[in-house]
Amino acid sequence: MNCLTGKSALVTGGARRIGRAIALALARAGADVTITYRHSADEAVETVDAVEQLGRQAHAVECNVRSEVSVRAAIEAAAGYHRRLDILVNNAAVFDTAPLDQLSLASWDLVFETNVRGPFLVSREALPHLRAAKGRIVNLGSLGGLEPWTGHAHYCASKAALHMLTQTMAKAWAPEVAVNCVAPGWIEMEDEPEAQDRAALFAAKTPMQRNGTAEDVAQAVLFFASAAEFITGQILTVDGGLGL
Repeated sequence: MNCLTGKSALVTGGARRIGRAIALALARAGADVTITYRHSADEAVETVDAVEQLGRQAHAVECNVRSEVSVRAAIEAAAGYHRRLDILVNNAAVFDTAPLDQLSLASWDLVFETNVRGPFLVSREALPHLRAAKGRIVNLGSLGGLEPWTGHAHYCASKAALHMLTQTMAKAWAPEVAVNCVAPGWIEMEDEPEAQDRAALFAAKTPMQRNGTAEDVAQAVLFFASAAEFITGQILTVDGGLGL
């Protein structure tokens, strides 16, 4: 369980939901953790406290992953806190719904700037630290990056781009850094009670007869964070078979 003892991890968007579950999973495995947040300051404090209760060091940094200046400051802070950076998890993302023929340019740009430019900027700025540590990058893709969802064209296209970026990074930054991607399917969130009808629909379609949880995703991220460096450029779908 302590496979990451002595390691330092950065989780973007790590204050709540899947990001929080990832931060806690890495901490349980022994890593010190820095999380970034944008608007979730209160949740960030709670997540830092939860990590510290596990006996690990934790810090939270406000960061807009769309901003080069903000990202650079966050990376410097994370590396400075722990004096190293071994694991980067690009989790921060936005999910949006819109009919394709009514999709605005502003919505398109917001999704791509967050879901693709964000991971690129954070990874690029973290690269010197990760190279020094022979570290890992884990990107959070989506089943939507592998299958077309008509009400989410901009989201699907952004995640497909992130999948390709993952593989490009893996090839470009080897052998020092391994880069992989976790692509979740339908993940149930406790703070989304209005989605219960859709959740039941997706669970019925899933071979495992249930929807995913944030912990399912976190365990997949932990696998890549601690796996052999020879595993790189992979996209692991965590969907209970929904995409089959």
